[in-house]
Amino acid sequence: MTALHHRTDGPEQGEPLVLGPSLGTSLRVWEPQLAALARRFRVVRFDLPGHGGSAPGACGVRTMEDLADLVLEAADACGLTAFHYAGVSIGGAIGATLAVRHPGRVRSLAMLCSSARFGEPEAWRERAEAVRAEGTAPLAEAAARRWFAGPVRQPLLDDLAAADPAGYAACCEALAGYDLRGSLARITVPTLVLAGREDAATPPAHARLLADGIPGSTLVEVPGAAHLAGVDRPEPVTAALLAHLPAESGTAVRREVLGDDHVDRAIARTTAFTRDFQDLITRYAWGEIWTRPGLDRRTRSCVTLTALVARGHLEELGMHVRAALRNGLSPDEIGEVLLQTAVYCGVPAANAAFAVAQRVLDETASGAAEE
Repeated sequence: MTALHHRTDGPEQGEPLVLGPSLGTSLRVWEPQLAALARRFRVVRFDLPGHGGSAPGACGVRTMEDLADLVLEAADACGLTAFHYAGVSIGGAIGATLAVRHPGRVRSLAMLCSSARFGEPEAWRERAEAVRAEGTAPLAEAAARRWFAGPVRQPLLDDLAAADPAGYAACCEALAGYDLRGSLARITVPTLVLAGREDAATPPAHARLLADGIPGSTLVEVPGAAHLAGVDRPEPVTAALLAHLPAESGTAVRREVLGDDHVDRAIARTTAFTRDFQDLITRYAWGEIWTRPGLDRRTRSCVTLTALVARGHLEELGMHVRAALRNGLSPDEIGEVLLQTAVYCGVPAANAAFAVAQRVLDETASGAAEE
């Protein structure tokens, strides 16, 4: 089978997240969510056979299992052993198939405007034959009504018009043979099921069947959204995905910012008396605040240095000068931050801060020289 076209975004060290598109669209159906997801995850988006950047033709696809195998090949090519997965419509069905057939590969699942069975098989076979004979252009008018409750996004309709008939038809035949209603209980990973309330292709009843059948799943219904809910109502869909996907570990962020040696020493000094406090700062400061997407870590270091000088917390300042270096600030930039504090926090406070920072910078330079 021919490989699927795919694209990777986000930090190399981020947890892997694979995003599957809807039939007739391309990987850009996920563009409204991409920036928010790629801040934290290594995002891999793929195109279906004959769609977007994938090669024309059916790619050997006959079933949903074939599509799932192609996605695993793309994941393997990216070095992903296990990954989170979210998919729209047929993309969601691919994810559910993976979760049933390859449970060790899927860490969590999100099915957006998807189903355990997409209607009668014969209707899909008839569409496949029509597309083989006439192409995808005749589908555009009906697709616009199904896909969007709000403004029509012409680039996605252009994706439909550009789809290769053989690839599109193969996906229709895979949908004809897809029926996961008897296997939903085998999906054991954390699962989000999201429905658009204006979705005529997979109405909310389809989502409720999924949620009832998948143990412990979460159901979200988005008002004012049709079949491409993430395009129609990007904000609530993005929020639902971020709430579903795992938050960045506070311990991991603390280690990245402060360094393993510092965190290891703090853990070693933890007693029964201080354990709850250590847990509080790990969860709250590092797991809730330092992981927020609104500021990058360089900016957070600038803010933290200023606050510590303003409050006279010199015992913490040295630690955060080291953190600022780890977060990419240069010694000159740290000096500029401290110079700014002389105006707004007072010269004596800045004088003491410069002394602490100089000591840390000297220690750092000495350590680098020794290495």
